[in-house]
Amino acid sequence: MAIVVPADEMEAFLDEVFPQVKGMFGIDHLDDDRLIMRLHAGEQHLRPGGTVSGPAMFGLADVAAYVATMARIGKEALAVTTNCSIDFMRKPVAGADVIAEARVLKLGRALSVTDVLLFSEGQPEPVARATLTYSIPPKRSA
Repeated sequence: MAIVVPADEMEAFLDEVFPQVKGMFGIDHLDDDRLIMRLHAGEQHLRPGGTVSGPAMFGLADVAAYVATMARIGKEALAVTTNCSIDFMRKPVAGADVIAEARVLKLGRALSVTDVLLFSEGQPEPVARATLTYSIPPKRSA
């Protein structure tokens, strides 16, 4: 599955279509096999106890699956999540960014299935694992 939209264009596209999360996520690496994306974890992402919240980790997994899919099919703002399963396995490290490693497992005309592992920056063991399915709108005829 070849990349058709490079990382810098994907970041600009995210800023354009989701201005409410501008600057929250960054793409560290994007190639034909995987996407490495980070949540710039800030005070707004913390839960009591000083760790990154589950909703913040879900958001990173969801955006990573979206970007991994869009990088392969082209910029399609109306693609939507149709399913997500996430397992929270351990507490993220306080004060560290959360890193997503996403791999598109299947890319069809109508659906994309992506596996995402989440890590605390610098830690070898994942803090969560998610599988997401995106619905891809049909191409409009000219």
